[in-house]
Amino acid sequence: MTDQLALLKSRGLLVDNDTAALNYLARIGYYRLSGYWYPLRVIDTETSLQQNQPVRFDHFMPESHFEDVVKLYVFDKKLRLLALDALERIEMALRVDVAHLLGAKEPCAHLNPNCLHGNFAKKAIKKGPNKGKTEHQVWLEKYDTMLNRSRREPFIVHHREKYNGGLPVWVAIEVWDFGLLSRLFEGMQYADKNRIAQKYGLSDGEQLAKWLKSLNFVRNVSAHHSRLWNINILELSSRSAGWPLINHSRPFMYFAIMAHLLAVICPNSSWTQRLITLIHSFPSSKNGILSLQDFGVVEGAIEWLGHFQK
Repeated sequence: MTDQLALLKSRGLLVDNDTAALNYLARIGYYRLSGYWYPLRVIDTETSLQQNQPVRFDHFMPESHFEDVVKLYVFDKKLRLLALDALERIEMALRVDVAHLLGAKEPCAHLNPNCLHGNFAKKAIKKGPNKGKTEHQVWLEKYDTMLNRSRREPFIVHHREKYNGGLPVWVAIEVWDFGLLSRLFEGMQYADKNRIAQKYGLSDGEQLAKWLKSLNFVRNVSAHHSRLWNINILELSSRSAGWPLINHSRPFMYFAIMAHLLAVICPNSSWTQRLITLIHSFPSSKNGILSLQDFGVVEGAIEWLGHFQK
């Protein structure tokens, strides 16, 4: 740890308290913290232009402080916890929505290709490791894996002993994760997706399907303790009508989606206000380099976010 701290100092990172810095390096780790001091490193303009992407030197910009790095790490940790809090509620609500709708068709509608969209349930994949299978078959394989992991859960043991058959969808949802839920929702029939989407103020079920895929990406980042605040979102969604021009490749938009959904699921929740409070606590660095723009906040966006709070 002493050598690592000495290296950071030699590259221009200012350390106000060596003992505290060594403690953070020991508890959090050099390489985990490196993602948080990366924005404070000097940009290699020439190489960045050649490669058409930001490239940075090892040394730091003037007035870069180790303390700023730690504050940013703590902010990001709080952001991840806030995301997981919202996503748990969204997952539970959507599970019930899907179970009620599919269960009205037949108890095991999630297993029946005829209850799902043809492109998902009957169209073969043309290339890749799952070539020849349908998306539904791939989904069923993942579902069976999760079901096997939960096979000793009392509710599964009870149902199998009593009914000796496939789990009805209102029981099966208890073993789904967010990814399995979002993938099945995407594979539902258009009318069914639209019906659920309308509950959340959306006319298009396809938009909600994309939202869920994006939120699953955010969930995976958060659950694996990865850096979230300025990450590039790989599963992109479109803005809802009437929303400001938010960058859809940055996390802020997906926190706005969470706020939108939670306004329906639990309208009296303080979640959106807690998000706004956290955003206002963003630890701008002493040299002014760290910015909420990297999170995706644009002018007026925080005030606009408040309209989701009852």
